[in-house]
Amino acid sequence: MPTIRTEVLSLAYEEGGPADGPPVLLLHGWPDAPRGWRAVAEHLQAAGWRTIIPTLRGTAPTRFLADETPRVAPGVALAQDAIDLLDALQIQQVAVVGHDWGARAAYTLAALFPQRVTAIVALALAYQPKGRFTLPDFAQSRLFWYQWFMCTEAGAAAVRQDPVGFARIQWDTWSPPGWFDEAEFTATAAYFSEPDWAEITLQAYRSRWLPGEATDPRYAALQKRLHTIEDLTTPTLMLQGGADTCDAPQESEGLDQYFTAGYQRLVLAGVGHFPHREAPEVVARHILAFLTSKAPR
Repeated sequence: MPTIRTEVLSLAYEEGGPADGPPVLLLHGWPDAPRGWRAVAEHLQAAGWRTIIPTLRGTAPTRFLADETPRVAPGVALAQDAIDLLDALQIQQVAVVGHDWGARAAYTLAALFPQRVTAIVALALAYQPKGRFTLPDFAQSRLFWYQWFMCTEAGAAAVRQDPVGFARIQWDTWSPPGWFDEAEFTATAAYFSEPDWAEITLQAYRSRWLPGEATDPRYAALQKRLHTIEDLTTPTLMLQGGADTCDAPQESEGLDQYFTAGYQRLVLAGVGHFPHREAPEVVARHILAFLTSKAPR
């Protein structure tokens, strides 16, 4: 797997499709890895797109260059990592497709670097104006049990001790059963093998709700600017699993007013939190139709 070097990372990525095709950046979510995009990527590549799939920070084989670098993963850091990759590949503009954490990064890219993004497709995660986390209602809070679990010291210790077992619970419960086999989970779990995966996971969730968690000042200016941005000027498609039991479908309703260049939301019946894995042909078809309609002419 090729890598590029950023200020803080040796960032690994996969690439496919025609080298002169329009580029599309595919950002994976949590707990997942680049391999989750492979079926969708094959459809995009067959249609002439150049796919670029980075391995997000904390996920092997991407690694931090220095032990002293804070292990943090706010949306602004993930967005900056994506920009660093695009710069290294000399790509000025790109379509961005993101799932879960990758969707947050896609929204953040559209907010902070709109000149670099032609269109975004977000899977499974609703847009959060100004990048702010707000306490959800009781029903959604119940689905977020794993976040509250990590906010306890004993829960954090358990995640460090068995990160793969923790990830497996989410795979087993966030979507209707039968969408993956043991071989696929085992292959994906190998990406969670380094200690940084647990540390990034814990910081990302604990910092939403607890004071005093690790921060990295290099992202402070981006975070401050993100907190001032409510509307996005990038055309956006949101694909929501109708049977998602992590982020309930109603969480992504009624957000059209925040998208000044157009917003489409499609609910995929019977699909859970991992639409690109559960229904790759359907997801690829929607992505291609949307990106083709928004391609520069």
